[in-house]
Amino acid sequence: MDLKNTIITASFERYLEGLQHLIFPNVCLQCSYELSRFEKHICAFCWDKLQRTYFEAYEIPSGMDQLFWGRITLSETFALYFFEKEKPIQDILHALKYQFKAPLGRHFGEVMGKAIFNSNKYKTIEALIPVPIHPQKRFLRGYNQSELLAEGMSAILEIPILPDVVLKKANNSSQTRKNRFLRWDNASEQFCLGKRDIPYRHIAIVDDVITTGSTLEAMAQLLRSHYPDLQITLLSFAIAK
Repeated sequence: MDLKNTIITASFERYLEGLQHLIFPNVCLQCSYELSRFEKHICAFCWDKLQRTYFEAYEIPSGMDQLFWGRITLSETFALYFFEKEKPIQDILHALKYQFKAPLGRHFGEVMGKAIFNSNKYKTIEALIPVPIHPQKRFLRGYNQSELLAEGMSAILEIPILPDVVLKKANNSSQTRKNRFLRWDNASEQFCLGKRDIPYRHIAIVDDVITTGSTLEAMAQLLRSHYPDLQITLLSFAIAK
């Protein structure tokens, strides 16, 4: 009897799922084609257009490692995809930041977590610190995209998130059109430490996209100034190519 009820329940759930998909079809974020039941957010064709870095498999320093040489000492770095303008990755990041796509952030966080789960380079990470955004921006957006990525990674890696260790104290202007030195000057004054301590030896800072690396460098420098022996890894969804 229990088996029969289970089969009936599963069939009913599949029926509801199919009906919902018929009335409110999911479409690809990039090409707007309708997704199949087995696709999430992006169709298989557009998935193939995303350029993976495979930094987790590198045995030599990656371009991301080299970006921070001479700036801050890091344990490891990782980015899932290369970022290029006018490519699907740009549409994904825009949707994540400005189109209220919270589930998208958690989904890609899980993809990031799965990519590094079996790599020995990241095994000692004990907690995740998402790059914070100003409370006003969080109120308008409804979420912090870096924190969503961290939530997805946390579910796969089974490590905690520390969202209140570093705080954003200034709602500065966008850094999009600033050069590297102006970005560093802008980023270095943005953050402060919260009241929570870090009872871990190795943490990872989580961000959505890296261009010059000034934001992550400023956060890492702030943490290292208060925790000199703290091991720091940088994890990002994308990095500018």
